[in-house]
Amino acid sequence: MSRAEQPSRRTVLAAAVAAAVAGGSAPAAMAADPAAAAADTGDAESAPARSVDYRAWTTYADWRTGAAKGTRAVAGARPGVAIATPHGAVDYTDPHTKATAAWEYATWTSPLHRLAVPSTEVIASWNASTPAGTWLQIELKGAYSDGTDTPWYVMGRWASGDRDVKRTSVDGQKDGRSTVWTDTLAIDDASTGLRLASYRLRLTLYRRPGADLTPTVWRLGAMGSAVPDRFTVPASVPGLAHELTVPRYSQEIHRGQYPEYDSGGEAWCSPTSSQMIIEYWGGRLTPEQLAWVDRSYADPQVCHAARHTYDHQYAGCGNWPFNAAYAATFKDLQGVVTRLGSLTDLETLIAAGIPAMTSQSFLKEELTGAGYGTAGHLMTVIGFTAGGDVIANDPFSADDAAVRRVYRRREFENIWLRTKRYNASGKVVSGSGGVCYLYFPARPTARQCAALTAVGVPV
Repeated sequence: MSRAEQPSRRTVLAAAVAAAVAGGSAPAAMAADPAAAAADTGDAESAPARSVDYRAWTTYADWRTGAAKGTRAVAGARPGVAIATPHGAVDYTDPHTKATAAWEYATWTSPLHRLAVPSTEVIASWNASTPAGTWLQIELKGAYSDGTDTPWYVMGRWASGDRDVKRTSVDGQKDGRSTVWTDTLAIDDASTGLRLASYRLRLTLYRRPGADLTPTVWRLGAMGSAVPDRFTVPASVPGLAHELTVPRYSQEIHRGQYPEYDSGGEAWCSPTSSQMIIEYWGGRLTPEQLAWVDRSYADPQVCHAARHTYDHQYAGCGNWPFNAAYAATFKDLQGVVTRLGSLTDLETLIAAGIPAMTSQSFLKEELTGAGYGTAGHLMTVIGFTAGGDVIANDPFSADDAAVRRVYRRREFENIWLRTKRYNASGKVVSGSGGVCYLYFPARPTARQCAALTAVGVPV
């Protein structure tokens, strides 16, 4: 089963917050009225405004803001930021290979973003090209609601390949009030009222000394949220009957394959789901890219996705931003990590032709028809039945033909959106609180733009 939600990766959110996530169709970026905000009472029928703020830098004008040290804004159909003249040089010792190499670097630091939602968690995500001999680092520095600052936290060291450096998160980052859990910066004790009020993101772009290549970053953003602790979430009203035609891939047919990547296919729910949606949008791997995969293996592109989303520190393929970044390595695709507020948001996306990946954890008896329980699992939502039930491509299936499932709406919504649940031992553990991967075209249609904006991901 997936390792996407291990206890070391997620903390249980605190008992009360100043805003809550609601159902309905209000924009996901809408902040709760501070004057009206109250602690969650556990009543699933009471649903204040949602608390998610997603901000991204994507345009040429965006890249000309902030602080550049050796970087330049790149114009064109897909604007970005790249190395102009290196700002300095450094030796980097890869913690996973122990090899030390010299690198030139340049940096770009975003303007300060004041969170519309004082947040208990922040997740960064990015889209970039990293030719051989290049890589990048993403950092975040937050300001607390009491006016003090976090240190610069590393949110990822990333390259699309794995020849130059090993793609990795960084453990052990904390300051006594917040901690980075693989890909998520979280307030340690939200019951104190402490929140992240703002943040800056910093890119460091690396290349071999003297080279003329450069990483290019097209999208850099972060999602801040203040999702309340609760076992039960408000029910949304069905509003769409539609199904998208999305390729179906099973992670289970890859059991035992390439165990160096998180023990093989048994844990590949995230890259398998990613590959489904990448191919829905027309993303294809070439025979040359797949040449390393054993020719006897079916669906070799799933093996490729696992290798290229693998986080060498987390020792798994379930790093959320690494999956979004992998999707964006395909021509004309972009990917983000955010939180949504209800199945109504997913209906809005499906109506515009945009499937989505959701992260959830549940006991076997909590999701009728699944036939398993999980501490964390990614599925691809591809549509809704006439009765409002969820149509999902569930990669934890015996084979590709069995991947399409229909899950009861109320059950699915609750296991996806809740932040607290009981595990099989009766212990209170965490849920994802509506985490979602969204992959969509680099140049979305007007209808797709409207749908993304409606769910809090303006493009």
